[in-house]
Amino acid sequence: MSRPGEKRRASAFQPGRTVVARGLRRSALSDVYHFLLTSRWWQLLAMLAATYVGVNVLFALAYLALGDVIEHARPGSFADAFFFSVQTMATVGYGNFWPSTIAANLLATAEMIAGGMGLALMTGLVFAKFARPTARVLFSDVAVVRSWEGVPSLVFRMANARSSQIVEAHVSVMLLRNERSSEGDQLRKLHDLRLARSQSALFALTWTAIHPIDDRSPLRGEDAASLAASSASVIVSFSGWDENLSATIHARHIYGADRILFGRRLVDVIQDDPDGERIIDYTRFHDTEPER
Repeated sequence: MSRPGEKRRASAFQPGRTVVARGLRRSALSDVYHFLLTSRWWQLLAMLAATYVGVNVLFALAYLALGDVIEHARPGSFADAFFFSVQTMATVGYGNFWPSTIAANLLATAEMIAGGMGLALMTGLVFAKFARPTARVLFSDVAVVRSWEGVPSLVFRMANARSSQIVEAHVSVMLLRNERSSEGDQLRKLHDLRLARSQSALFALTWTAIHPIDDRSPLRGEDAASLAASSASVIVSFSGWDENLSATIHARHIYGADRILFGRRLVDVIQDDPDGERIIDYTRFHDTEPER
């Protein structure tokens, strides 16, 4: 059960775990734009629809409070007042209803101003969410530790799930694990994992990332049990320039200790058919097999 001032959120570094933040009293409304922009589409549309209906209900009640001020509306009819409010806010003006007093005209003017501002804000928010550049980078479900060129290596692969080409692609990898400082303090420490190739001028199909586990590697001497004991995670960060979107895109993936397999290899997904064409079989993209 959450205590006052506590906020629970999914861990950014350990999939499946929850982080409890205490002492943060900021609500979602303290950064409405970010909250709405990062909401799912169905959540955003539901909130916009609920807000639209709610505002029209408030204006309908305001019209009813003024009395019989809507021409051709049934006296005391909430339905007529509500749909008059909808027509006024949307500036549709079908011609059947109109305000009949100064007070009603002033209220209708305020509603039209509010409706215009609301429409502008809603349009900008929907466009910003729709136009926000996103990456569709496919990461292998697991990373493997296998021998590569005679050196034990951490290996995973990525694929560009779009038909576009990504130029100046860059990948950085970090190891996060529990450690103790020389003073005995418990901490989560980040270590950079050097890749055999961290940049690519063109990322169109697949990319196999390889981290040699040599004497300089933080993974030297680690096995599945030690990674699990230290709650280790391998964090992958990808960025590149999407030519079609004309924007920099980012993607992130985390391999928990249980998603790092020792003594296995990712199966080959690139084959040559008899006609000389190269085939990439994405149906086996996540498959592994025992190391040869």
